[in-house]
Amino acid sequence: QVQLVESGGGSVQVGGSLRLSCAASGTGSRYILNNNFIAWFRQTPGKEHEGVAVMSGGIVARTYYAASVKGRFTISRDTSENTVYLQMNSLQPQDTAMYYCAAVRTGDDAWGEYEYWGQGTQVTVSS
Repeated sequence: QVQLVESGGGSVQVGGSLRLSCAASGTGSRYILNNNFIAWFRQTPGKEHEGVAVMSGGIVARTYYAASVKGRFTISRDTSENTVYLQMNSLQPQDTAMYYCAAVRTGDDAWGEYEYWGQGTQVTVSS
């Protein structure tokens, strides 16, 4: 069983930055993190979760970003730390949400369903 634990959320002013971390643990977590799709999603009350950033597995990983965050957010993976990061710059009030990391895509859609989810970390951006 793989566990994902997010951290790094908080409250920032408009234009500020945060770096979210997602630490993976459990049997097979290092292999899963390095060889499968990993992603960050976010959700606000009353709305469905929204895909923010995705990274494919393997040595040459591909990255995908939602249009709303492209150029501001960067997903990365540190294999030595068994951790996935989301660097968020130029934060705006509309980025306020609970952010979740996820691992192991279960379908063909990079923005679709994932097998493992963290518990979430709250990001609040105020003006």
